[in-house]
Amino acid sequence: MAEGPPTVRVTGVHATSALGRGADAQLAGVLAGAAAFGPVRRFDTTARRVDQAATCADVDALDDELGAAIGAACAQADLTGARRQATGLLLAVHGGPDAGPLAADLAARAGLGGPRRVYTTACVSASSAVADAAALIRRGDADRVVVAAGYLVEPDQYALFDAGRALATDGAVRPFSAGRTGSLLGDGVAALVLESARVARRPLADLLGWGRAGDAYHPCRPDPTGAGLARAVRAALRRADLSADAVGYVNANATGTGFSDAAEANALRAALGAAADRVPVSSTKALHGHALEASGLLELVVTVLALRHGKLPVNAGWLGPDEACPLDVIRDAPRPASTPYALSLNAAFGGANTALLVGAA
Repeated sequence: MAEGPPTVRVTGVHATSALGRGADAQLAGVLAGAAAFGPVRRFDTTARRVDQAATCADVDALDDELGAAIGAACAQADLTGARRQATGLLLAVHGGPDAGPLAADLAARAGLGGPRRVYTTACVSASSAVADAAALIRRGDADRVVVAAGYLVEPDQYALFDAGRALATDGAVRPFSAGRTGSLLGDGVAALVLESARVARRPLADLLGWGRAGDAYHPCRPDPTGAGLARAVRAALRRADLSADAVGYVNANATGTGFSDAAEANALRAALGAAADRVPVSSTKALHGHALEASGLLELVVTVLALRHGKLPVNAGWLGPDEACPLDVIRDAPRPASTPYALSLNAAFGGANTALLVGAA
C-alpha cells in the first residue's frame, strides 16, 4: 500500500511579545488574561488620537530579535548544524528593499542553507508562510522549514492605523464584544520549525490543515457574510480530513473592530454550521495586540501552546454580548480543551483570509 502524504509536525517554537520572552511567557500571559497595553514610549504620539499599544520595554533591533527567535526554535527542535544545512527559511516582515537582504542575513546567522522566501502580504504574511511551508513538506519537496515573522510597533504604521480610526479609543481591544472601539498594535516576533514526521525528533503538535481564500469585496472592509474566511476554514478542514465537530477551539482573527468581528462571526457560523454554537472562541489580540505581519505566527504559537497545556485563553476586554457576533466566546477564565484540534484564523486588508488547523501531538 502506498504511503500517504507526510505528516507535518511542529517541533520548535519561540515568541516574544509584550507578554514576555519565550514560549512559557506567552502561555502564562494568555492564561492570566491580563492585557499588555500601555502608553507608547518608543516614539512621540502627541499628534495621535490614541497613545496605547502593547510594546516590549527592552526590545532589541528587529533583526536581532528575529535571529534570537530562530535560534531558540531551532534549538528546541534539536536542529544541529548539519540538520540546518538544507533547511529553508520563510520570513514574514513589513515590505521594503531591506526584506530580502534581511532574510539572507538571518539564514546565514542560523546556518539555514535551504531556499528562502519573504512574505509581505500584510496581516496574512506569517500564516501564508506557514501554509506554504506545510505544503512543501507534505509534497515531499522539503524535510523541514523554519518560518519566522516579526513586527515591532513603529511610528509609520501606527500613524496609518490611527488616521484610519482603526485604533481603540478606550485603551482596550474587545473582540466580539458590545462596545468595542477598535484594535491596538503590539510587538510580535516568532519562529516555528515545521518538519516531516519522518525526521522530526521532538514533536509539539501537528499542522493538519490550511486554507486560503479571498473576498474580492473591498480594499479595507471584509465581506460582511464572511464568505472568503469560511472557504478558508472549510479548506483547512478538508486537508485535515476532519469535520467541524472535531474543532475544539478557534483563536480568531478578531481585531475588536465592528465590521471585521461581525464578518468573522458569520464566517464561523457558515463554515462550522451547528458546531459554531459550542466551539469556544477567543482572540488573543486582546492580550498581546495586533502584530500585523507577525500576527499569524505569534497567534499560531499561542494556539499550539494552549492545546499542549489543555487550557484555552480568555477573550479579554469583554463588556457584553453583541447580537452580530453570536459565538461561544471564552470569558472570565480559561476553559479546558475538549478536543485536541484548534483553528488559528487571520485576515488582511484586500480581502485575504487564512485558516491553520493544528492538533496536539
